[in-house]
Amino acid sequence: METKVNYTIVGAFVVILSAVIVVGIIWLSSGLSLESYTSYMVYMQESVSGLGIDSQVEFNGVEVGKVKSIELNHNNPQLVEVLLSIKSTAPVSRGTEATLATRGLTGLVYIALKDKGMDQQKLLALPGQTYPIIKTAPSIFLRLDTALSRFSASFQKISQSFQSLLDKDNLAAFKSTLKNIQEITGSLAINSHRLEAIVKNIDKGTQKFSPFMQSTTTAMQTLEMQTLPAASHLFTNLDTTANNLSEVSFEIKQDPSILIRGVDRQNLGPGEK
Repeated sequence: METKVNYTIVGAFVVILSAVIVVGIIWLSSGLSLESYTSYMVYMQESVSGLGIDSQVEFNGVEVGKVKSIELNHNNPQLVEVLLSIKSTAPVSRGTEATLATRGLTGLVYIALKDKGMDQQKLLALPGQTYPIIKTAPSIFLRLDTALSRFSASFQKISQSFQSLLDKDNLAAFKSTLKNIQEITGSLAINSHRLEAIVKNIDKGTQKFSPFMQSTTTAMQTLEMQTLPAASHLFTNLDTTANNLSEVSFEIKQDPSILIRGVDRQNLGPGEK
């Protein structure tokens, strides 16, 4: 009886061990992990060519999840519904944006998440939404396509402007202007010797007038040297005279009898006021 019990225990142990090994192999081959994931919905308004199921989802270059499904929106075929499975620990907030991106030379398309820090509140599903919806931003390909379209339209407008500028009337006027310029240039070339003579006469007149200007300048300097000292002395005398008159006026105001007695008054006698 004891031997049978031992065989039973050994058999059970072998079965359990085999089951654990099988489950471990399945676990590792399927990529299962203990990490929890949250589903998010993204509505792309551009072509998602190259993006497929299990494509990577990166947050600032760090892999945080994968693409679960890609479908067209039934109400608006211009929208592509992309369901993402992202790690619950990823900092997905209301300010997070999703864009299509490619990886280097390989051309692999993936979803790139960025957060500008405008709103750090956790992104949750609103009433009526099955999954929280991440906002989208145009990819670099869409921006390049838009920029090229605008450039093409601007170039076309410039081309039309040039065509309207270079019509028959404007071309005829331009040719007439060139012809007039040629005639003026030829006339100047013919009369160049006359212009040279005029310039020489102007130079001679300037040379003749230069000694007169020098002599005038010297005379002005001499007059300034002779006049300024005399004028300064005159102003000094006038200032002194003005001060004396001011003193005399003050004394007359204090004692008007100065006008009769003079400045040197005699001493008053007994009882005189």
